[in-house]
Amino acid sequence: MSFNFPKYRNQSLTPWLILGGIIGGIFVGFLVATNPIYLLALTIIIVGITVFFLKFEKTVLALLIIRSSLDIFSAYQLPSAFALGVIALTLLYVTIRLLTHQPIKTDKVWWFLAFWLLLQGLWVILLPLGGLGLDGSYLSLAIREWIRLLSWVTIYFLVIQLKGKISPQKIISLLFLGLVMPCTIAIIQIILPSSVLPSFLVVYPSGAFDIGSRVNGTLGHPNTFTTFTFLFMALTYWKQNHTKNKTLWLIVLGVVAFFFVGAKALFGLMMLGTWLVCNFVRRASLLNIFGGLILFGLVIALFASTPFGQERLGSLTETPMFNPDINIWKAILSSKWDNNSFNWRLAQWHYLLQQWQNYPLLGYGLGVNKMISSNGLEPHGDYVRFLVETGVLGFMVFLGFWCGQLVYLFHLMRTSIPGSMKQDFCFTLASIMIALSVGMITENIWSHTTLIFYWFTFLAIADWDWNEDKSKKLSQ
Repeated sequence: MSFNFPKYRNQSLTPWLILGGIIGGIFVGFLVATNPIYLLALTIIIVGITVFFLKFEKTVLALLIIRSSLDIFSAYQLPSAFALGVIALTLLYVTIRLLTHQPIKTDKVWWFLAFWLLLQGLWVILLPLGGLGLDGSYLSLAIREWIRLLSWVTIYFLVIQLKGKISPQKIISLLFLGLVMPCTIAIIQIILPSSVLPSFLVVYPSGAFDIGSRVNGTLGHPNTFTTFTFLFMALTYWKQNHTKNKTLWLIVLGVVAFFFVGAKALFGLMMLGTWLVCNFVRRASLLNIFGGLILFGLVIALFASTPFGQERLGSLTETPMFNPDINIWKAILSSKWDNNSFNWRLAQWHYLLQQWQNYPLLGYGLGVNKMISSNGLEPHGDYVRFLVETGVLGFMVFLGFWCGQLVYLFHLMRTSIPGSMKQDFCFTLASIMIALSVGMITENIWSHTTLIFYWFTFLAIADWDWNEDKSKKLSQ
């Protein structure tokens, strides 16, 4: 059997194709001789790029769904590799679209995010120039942090490319699949003893059927798991209000709330209470207030049903907030031996704010907060973090960045059909954002990369056409 290959119209291409084939063959041979794993990695990259362009919409959604499963592999730099891969794919996508004269979608919010990202780059540039509290030897930390921020803006950009191709309702429903792996691993952490678990899945305290364990799923830390489940708990409540299958989504709400409690994070209770207050203010009906109080009461009861949860709640009585006999200075002093997480935070903030006073205007540099801390730990308070890293100027930029999104959501609420899914979705995002703002007082929410990946995804679809009118039936 013979094959007749077609002739090229431009015969001048033939030598280049032959040369390209020879160079490619030499390169592949070199990879095989050096390390076969390199060839495997190259194959995966080529296949990934091909799938990305052939199945663009499905690939973007798949990338978002699998992101919630990567943090437990931080020791292998997998989340960082994922971020770099997403950025590289996006740059390639934009380049090809420009070369082929195809349109690229942007919106006002994306330009707002891009401008904010550009401002963050000033702290990267100033670091090696000696304009900040640290010198250029910490430049790699600043670049790493800026790339992490870039990945968030990149995700927003990729999602808005899907506008008009996939409905926002479908995207939201598909992203609930991102809960499957984290919650599955959380169940394993609860059921199995720590002795049989891989080291990266063990959390403390842990044991067989120990409901008191602080689970983290695949999110790397219980606090990160808390904000992730809180996000989806709020979205589940929104979904339950706009579906005929209310019982099904009510069950989902209970399941997500169970995992939210399983992380045993006190700041999570603060966020939940804030979110409930936002809902009470907007819908001040007896039914909503009663339902919210029941949900909050159940969460508190589950939280306090274990010795660990009781210990966490009991520790509040040894803080200045709930004990008038303890002032801030006494709490800071006692933090050295009382093992109270809130008092420890007070001591951490006190030390970091003292360091911030040395460079109050511009701070020490992007992503360097651990280098400033006396114990090598994060501030456990994002507002303190921004002051230390970027000074008063960067702190004001952050407030503008955060409040700008909130104003945008309120604008969408005012311009949406009253009572529609879109309006309630925008309100849900706004209430989540307010709750996160409260959580940022005592937690490193800014470092919860997976949460913010999903946040920018939901923010990107908030302004889409939801194909709703006043007579539209409830969605399935």
